[in-house]
Amino acid sequence: MRNLIVAALAAGALFSISTASAEVLHYTAKLDGASETPPNPSKGVGVADVTLDTVVRVLSWKVTYSGLSGPATMTHFHGPAAAAAAAGVQVAFTGAMASPLVGTAPVSDGQIGDIRAGLWYINIHTAANPKGEIRGQVVKAH
Repeated sequence: MRNLIVAALAAGALFSISTASAEVLHYTAKLDGASETPPNPSKGVGVADVTLDTVVRVLSWKVTYSGLSGPATMTHFHGPAAAAAAAGVQVAFTGAMASPLVGTAPVSDGQIGDIRAGLWYINIHTAANPKGEIRGQVVKAH
């Protein structure tokens, strides 16, 4: 009986340690044409809710947008880049491009560091704006 109690206490302590180190971070982004590089006069707007689980290294998102010049043709996370700079694609959204865009993707430790540093952005492309119609920097949610 004593060994069973000791084992249960040890398992409980181990569970506490593993859950204490789990970190789920929440981010947001506000997308518009003025944030594009270079800025454009698009009337499109969008908002993103982004979740980063640093233990399982998974990024999850929901992006809602409206007012684009036409249907979205591509949507990506780009980085690493500050707000006014451009960078390459890190994660491409897959599936239908209609709002809302919902998905998940695995990320590396380096990508996690860039996201935490605020160096990723979301870009929504259209036929009229093939380099991007609306963009928003991914920042820590308050």
